[in-house]
Amino acid sequence: MSQKLIAESGSTKTDWALIQKGKKNKQFRTDGINPYLQSTSDIIAQLKAQCESGMRIDEVFFYGAGIHSKSNKQIVKTALQSFFETKKVEVESDILAAARGLSKNKKGMICILGTGSNACYYDGNAIKNQLPSLGYIAGDEGSGNHMGKRILQYYAYNTFDDELRSYFENNIGKDMGQIIDQLYKQPFPNRYLASFVKLLVNNRGHFMVENIIEDSFNDFIHQHLFKYRQSWKSPIYFTGSIAYIFSDVLENLCAQYDFELGRILQNPLEGLVEYHKS
Repeated sequence: MSQKLIAESGSTKTDWALIQKGKKNKQFRTDGINPYLQSTSDIIAQLKAQCESGMRIDEVFFYGAGIHSKSNKQIVKTALQSFFETKKVEVESDILAAARGLSKNKKGMICILGTGSNACYYDGNAIKNQLPSLGYIAGDEGSGNHMGKRILQYYAYNTFDDELRSYFENNIGKDMGQIIDQLYKQPFPNRYLASFVKLLVNNRGHFMVENIIEDSFNDFIHQHLFKYRQSWKSPIYFTGSIAYIFSDVLENLCAQYDFELGRILQNPLEGLVEYHKS
């Protein structure tokens, strides 16, 4: 019986599950894979450093961020074929992973709120309506990257009060030269900005923190969910670390906008495993 390897990847982390004899045999985690930020050789080098060598894999099903073009899909596919030594590699978008993992065969709006963000309408079988993703520079509303930008702006433009300003300096830093260098000269600036979200997590209840979270989610709702008529006709499903951490805010906003909330999961991997087992 074939061994299937399922991967669900964002820009920060990739969760892997090995299916053997129809059962999940192993699960592990590596850094995220994103073809907008990595070449084929970069991905192979990362896999060699972080994955167990010598695994015999018959089929790989990879779902990830940045899979929005044939060229990006090929970057990841070539890397996986090379490392796992198999031609049977399927590469699909993270939004399809979320759809298959969260709503199975039911219709619904599918939303990802992690390091980045995305949304689509899923008819129970395929993605039928999706706006283009503008990525971490021009888009990603409601994501960790988006919230991180707000946090940095609040600090740099002297919006934070003394309490939050002190927290930022003690936990993130106060050398703006180093922060700008990290943003514009180092790899994975989206991961760096998303790491600022710890400030929000550790200061819940502060009015500025709650404003950043709610404003960011409202930007996502207005720029994405408001653009789909199905948002008021189908359940809305959320996945991703940011959706999970701040699920209370999402629940309140869904009630405020008269949306039917499906469910909020940190990770769709378990649902994907069930999908591919069947």
